[in-house]
Amino acid sequence: MARTVGWVVAVLPLVAGAVLAWLGQTGRLPGERYDVGALPGDWALAAGGAVTAVAVLVLLVATVRDRRWGRRLRDRTAEAAQDRRLLLSRLDHELKNPLTAMRAATANVAAGSDPAQAAAVRTIEEQVLRLSRLTTDLRKIADIESARLDRRPVDLADLIEEMVDVARDLPGAAERELALDLPRASWPLPPVPGDADLLSLAVANLLDNALKYTPPGGRVEVRAREAAGSVVVEVADTGQGIAPDELPQVWEEMYRSPSARAVPGSGLGLPLVRAVVERHGGHVTADSRVGEGTVVRLSLPV
Repeated sequence: MARTVGWVVAVLPLVAGAVLAWLGQTGRLPGERYDVGALPGDWALAAGGAVTAVAVLVLLVATVRDRRWGRRLRDRTAEAAQDRRLLLSRLDHELKNPLTAMRAATANVAAGSDPAQAAAVRTIEEQVLRLSRLTTDLRKIADIESARLDRRPVDLADLIEEMVDVARDLPGAAERELALDLPRASWPLPPVPGDADLLSLAVANLLDNALKYTPPGGRVEVRAREAAGSVVVEVADTGQGIAPDELPQVWEEMYRSPSARAVPGSGLGLPLVRAVVERHGGHVTADSRVGEGTVVRLSLPV
């Protein structure tokens, strides 16, 4: 927008000079008042052209510079993303074998220990399992960001219904009301080009999050609609909500709000959802009110 305004301003002197030249040629400028060889309009046209030429040259130089810096920024961003994916891949590879060995060792120790020692060993095993899941989720995000998508028409209505049915069997789901609202008539949801497995993973993570952070007796709603060439999927809950200053950080990997640390989790659910949606050319947003609940929206292009 700013660059467009710059081009318009650059051309204005030339336009003004052309108007004055036309006025001079039609005798509407008082040329007799100037002791010059040319009409005032001619001088105005020449001056306007010169100013416009200089302004255009400055804008061209600025455009070339901005494009050069833009390419450098994109290259550096791509390099940083590649380094991050490589780090996550190596982290998963390096930790997988030690964690597997630790789980086997703790299982053997627990089998021959007294009850007190067995309880301590089980605690260690639980934490080892948590680390295993954490590294697996990190690797999963890296794979989503770099893997080639198997793009096919996906019926989001059927996919969402299936994920809601799966969510009803999650621990604690029976103590919460889970509602589904999908358009059927007269225009059902159009198909979305994408990877059905990854989209299922994104919806499943949103449902898991909503159920975890909604207290017993609360309500989770799943809604979908078509809007402006996209399908918008909403997962809303009546949970504890997220403070306004923490809301932008929920998309960061491994970030967990201090108020949510009592709930089991890795802090990778929403970052994984974002990675899936952005790989499909969409975007994800969240609105929340403390003490009232949260709404997460996925927008996927049709």
